[in-house]
Amino acid sequence: MPFTTRDAHTALIVIDLQKGIAALPPQELARPAIANAVRLIETFRAHKQPVVLVNVIGGAPGRTDTKPAGNRPADWAELLPELGHSPDDIRISKKTWSAFTGTGLDARLRDLGVTGVVISGIATSMGVESTARFAHELGYNVALPVDAMTDANPEAHRRSVELLFPRIAETGTTDALIALLK
Repeated sequence: MPFTTRDAHTALIVIDLQKGIAALPPQELARPAIANAVRLIETFRAHKQPVVLVNVIGGAPGRTDTKPAGNRPADWAELLPELGHSPDDIRISKKTWSAFTGTGLDARLRDLGVTGVVISGIATSMGVESTARFAHELGYNVALPVDAMTDANPEAHRRSVELLFPRIAETGTTDALIALLK
């Protein structure tokens, strides 16, 4: 379903646009998605709407044989510099795919009166999808600008965008969403 409206109290949640994750998808896919996420961040900040910047700092407990092995560079979890920084931003570090699991994000958003969320980032089929599913289940109105997200697996991205997202959210382009926000 395309974007039709936006809640007056909407927050932007930006998933895992950090140095280690943003380097994973092919850069011809990552660069435009990151640029669109930055446009959304700038628009939300300009309209004094909450911006949530999420990074992943570890993995969920459980089976360790399914987790990637190896040492990560020291700056792996650092947010991309092009995201900028505002003292009003909400910073969330997570250890699971969803930004809602074990982070207190739901309580922070509820305290601000947020009823809708826009979600962007990397990876569409993991962090973005998991956060969108949780947001939907928690009763938020979810909007997903599909050109402000990407995945290292283009088929996984396509499946999320075409099969799942229309069932739980409104979807569209960054331009269409920004037009609604203005």
